[in-house]
Amino acid sequence: MAITTCVFDAYGTLYDVNAAARLLAQEPGQDALAAVWPELAAHWRAKQLEYTWLRATANRHTDFWQVTQDGLDWALEACALTDPELRERLLALYWELPAFAEVPDMLGTLKARGLQTAILSNGSPDMLRGAIDSAGLAPLLDAALSVEEVGVFKPHDRVYDLVQQRFPGDRAEVLFVSSNGWDACAAAGYGFTTVWVNRAGAPLDRLYAQPQHSLPDLTTLPDLL
Repeated sequence: MAITTCVFDAYGTLYDVNAAARLLAQEPGQDALAAVWPELAAHWRAKQLEYTWLRATANRHTDFWQVTQDGLDWALEACALTDPELRERLLALYWELPAFAEVPDMLGTLKARGLQTAILSNGSPDMLRGAIDSAGLAPLLDAALSVEEVGVFKPHDRVYDLVQQRFPGDRAEVLFVSSNGWDACAAAGYGFTTVWVNRAGAPLDRLYAQPQHSLPDLTTLPDLL
């Protein structure tokens, strides 16, 4: 069955989630952050994801911006960084995360071939609009779908249902792409054709389904089609 729609996770897949800490650490006067920014970025991302799972399990939903702030607060404390201005700068930069270098050309190729393209993300609608506009990706995307429409984070089936509601058709016609192994596995279990973008060279998660494809980045994604 031919793929008609390509749906992408946002953070870590299209957008570099480590960029906020990395870019701020390069600025003059940020010696404390420069010494620990990789550790901070890793903690921030890990807690951000962990809090989505815990909130979903406990049925205590909040939007992704709150989860992002909570994860950063944990990471800052873990790295012994206490400057309130540093916190605000990092949060501001998160609204303007750059897309990975290959993303615009990859999306442009998909659109030129007549495919529908979309984001499906834990991000709140405002966060997604900010990221899309700052990276100039709006002309290359047909939709930005947020979990806020269903009030639960990935990998709940209700999140993947949003794709079916926006792009009716057989699930196998959707190519779902994520840098999160657990997300790619869950989407495969849902019935999508899936690609895991394994930028970190990590082991595959041991879950109830596995992605059909794995790539080191998005450069060759159009070749799969």
